[in-house]
Amino acid sequence: MERLAFEQLVAQGIAQIPERFRRLLKNVAIVIEDQPTLLQLRKSKIDRRSLLLGLYEGVPKTHRFGQDPLLPDKITIFRKSVEAVAHSPADIRQVVAETIWHEIGHYFGLSEHAVRQAETRRTSKQA
Repeated sequence: MERLAFEQLVAQGIAQIPERFRRLLKNVAIVIEDQPTLLQLRKSKIDRRSLLLGLYEGVPKTHRFGQDPLLPDKITIFRKSVEAVAHSPADIRQVVAETIWHEIGHYFGLSEHAVRQAETRRTSKQA
């Protein structure tokens, strides 16, 4: 998929986040990279042969006291990883949207386990 088309899917995924959550997103950049760096994989405790679809880097809102940090938090969506697990443009759209939800969950302070539980609840409501 061309980068511009992928960027549009990321923008659509962000737009799908309910307004009540989007308005609470402060000082966070959502970026696209082709693949994670070795440092990002190490920090995430991910084997370099595994696929990392997205990554939240920053201080979760639940751990902030007083003012927000000067540097923005960062959510990265890894294009080549998403494309590797998706089998069609529709799959790419879905994986991007789910990855954005997942990483925003971490931004709000949810653990990996809590994010996965929230995803299960959210997807069961949609079915």
